[in-house]
Amino acid sequence: MADARGQMPASVLDELPGELLMWVLIISELLVFGAGLAAFLAVRITDPTGFAEAQSHLHRTSAALNTVVLVTSGFLAARALALREAARRTAARWHLGAAIALGGVFLAVKIAEYADKAGQGIGIESHAFFTFYYLLTGFHAAHVVAGMVILALVAWKDDPHNIEVGAAFWHMVDLVWVLLFPVIYLIS
Repeated sequence: MADARGQMPASVLDELPGELLMWVLIISELLVFGAGLAAFLAVRITDPTGFAEAQSHLHRTSAALNTVVLVTSGFLAARALALREAARRTAARWHLGAAIALGGVFLAVKIAEYADKAGQGIGIESHAFFTFYYLLTGFHAAHVVAGMVILALVAWKDDPHNIEVGAAFWHMVDLVWVLLFPVIYLIS
């Protein structure tokens, strides 16, 4: 029904920032990660002692550092949008570049963690915990790489709409890590 000005009310979809297809992608990715975490938790119930012992081989400090790194990069991506809307194009690009660099820091810490596990002889078949650990964190790392590419593209084509869409994907990457971190590294 039209309002007093003769305009149709906006739908919920019209209120979403960015693009509808990006939201479809984000929601589908969250469902995939959610299913992986649910499976992890279900299998953990069957072997709590084995999962706790396997979890003791992880480095919680580096995972906490990675949490700070990704949340900070998400802040920088959001700040880039605000700067670009304020017509501060160069500053927006620097913020996107810093967000990308922090994505690289995240990956470097994750690679060091994987190398440490390999040095201990821990692989994907060592225990069900590590099967989930490598699958979930590896799939997330692939999303970090994809997010870095997306942020680089939106820094190049840096209109506010593009930054908003790219930042939405990057925030999904942040959110997934904020869920993975406590479930995999902290909850025993």
